Amino acid sequence: MSYSKIYLPKASFSSGYAYQSSLHARDQSHRELSRSNSTSHVKVDQLLSVSNQLGQNINTRRRVRGIYRCLSEGNWAQHRKLDNLGFIDRQKLPSKYSTVMRTRAGFKSEEHDVTGTDSDSLASSEGAGEAVLLGVEQIKPFRKQFPKRWVMVLLCFSAFLLCNMDRVNMSIAILPMSKEFNWNSATVGLIQSSFFWGYLLTQIVGGIWADKIGGKLVLGFGVVWWSVATVLTPIAARLGLPFLLVMRAFMGIGEGVAMPAMNNLLSKWIPVSERSRSLSLVYSGMYLGSVTGLAFSPILIHKLGWPSVFYSFGSLGSIWFALWLSKAHSSPQEDPNLSLEEKELILGGSTFKEPVTEIPWMKILSKAPVWALIISHFCHNWGTFILLTWMPTYYNQVLKFNLTESGLLCVLPWLTMAVFANIGGWIADTLVSKGFSITSVRKIMQSIGFLGPAFFLTQLSKVKTPALAVLCMACSQGCDSFSQSGLYSNHQDIGPRYSGVLLGLSNTAGVLAGVFGTAATGYILQKGSWDDVFKVAVVLYIIGTLVWNIFSTGEKILD
Repeated sequence: MSYSKIYLPKASFSSGYAYQSSLHARDQSHRELSRSNSTSHVKVDQLLSVSNQLGQNINTRRRVRGIYRCLSEGNWAQHRKLDNLGFIDRQKLPSKYSTVMRTRAGFKSEEHDVTGTDSDSLASSEGAGEAVLLGVEQIKPFRKQFPKRWVMVLLCFSAFLLCNMDRVNMSIAILPMSKEFNWNSATVGLIQSSFFWGYLLTQIVGGIWADKIGGKLVLGFGVVWWSVATVLTPIAARLGLPFLLVMRAFMGIGEGVAMPAMNNLLSKWIPVSERSRSLSLVYSGMYLGSVTGLAFSPILIHKLGWPSVFYSFGSLGSIWFALWLSKAHSSPQEDPNLSLEEKELILGGSTFKEPVTEIPWMKILSKAPVWALIISHFCHNWGTFILLTWMPTYYNQVLKFNLTESGLLCVLPWLTMAVFANIGGWIADTLVSKGFSITSVRKIMQSIGFLGPAFFLTQLSKVKTPALAVLCMACSQGCDSFSQSGLYSNHQDIGPRYSGVLLGLSNTAGVLAGVFGTAATGYILQKGSWDDVFKVAVVLYIIGTLVWNIFSTGEKILD
């Protein structure tokens, strides 16, 4: 990296000082700035001369003093003042991020009689002040450059990471807990399902809250609520089964508001050109949270006992909440530190609208694309929950893996989904930037999310080796994750102001699909085979594909 430096020593000016050609000074400064491998020392009286002409113009004299004040304070944001006076040619500056850095105590600008009878001077408290104009290739620090909208995305990503870490830890801890408290299989199933009691309760309510009071408060409340419930789980377990069931339902209440609140936040912070990859990154936090929880829970249980899983995972929420309070805002308009350039990019010329006060339920439920979201979400989650819930049993009964191998292989689909979700997000946003309509992109991505899993599930009955079966399962989940750029992004497309409510509606259907699908799978296995389980999922995938491609849209239908 190379620089051009301009040293500005102490100088004084008087209104009677003869004006040396300002054009010559401009050319000289341009030549000095364009040299990339040398430094030049240019005296101030060669760069700026105060002439009789300047002395007769009071406004111009003030502008000259403003220039030196700008340089003395090291504020390159005032660079335009120099540009307006003609001393800097933007076309000859290679970088728009040129900065001024102050290396000495700086200039002290003194006020004088504006009539011109007194002289204007710049006096340093140390006798000589100088500022360095660093140009040319230097860019702003990374902290200032990193977009605030992606700070919000990363905070949501980390919230969802904690969300699934706190959710899956029970699936590991339930084994030593059931031995300690003498729980049978029916009790274990009851405990596992109690989470969904609260989770179902707050899907729609969380969306309404987020759309009315802002996603920051709702998501912050959710993380604190479920973190506290996680920490209190060992205490509740020792008090008795009813207390544990209530605590797991409380945890579901906290996690139930997370997705609607996140959807509301990103609908305000993320422009449509970045919508798919931002949502994909956030949802991949859920997948990686499952991987992290499944990986670290056995270690903690072995070293410190099963309560340590709940204490350690739950306490991480306090760290996240402290960052959330200091960094997050419900909308770009509420962030006082957001740059004007980024705000314009986010808003895209749209006008600011106040948070909703009433939810137009009749209008929402009368729209065919809304029902396309609800039905497609149900069909999607039926297959997804079956695979994620019954996969260890399938590995053990059909592929003859032992429990340890089954646990390790359960991590593979989550990793596959985390990778392919982000690939799908980048593909979707690239298609939008290339001129594809949002409707076409959403239909393409969701069709992959439906037909890909349907194809690989039909191949499971044909494969002959466990390795190929695992590969089919992983590919099925990889294709499934393209739904993040399909139906999961569509709530913000069709109704950005009501995106929290829309996600609450569709995800309620999705959770019901998981509850009914998990129960139905057990019934089917009693009467039939795994092929019958996969056939039901394939049929629902095909129904979802037809409904989605006929009735969905990427255009705004709710304002």
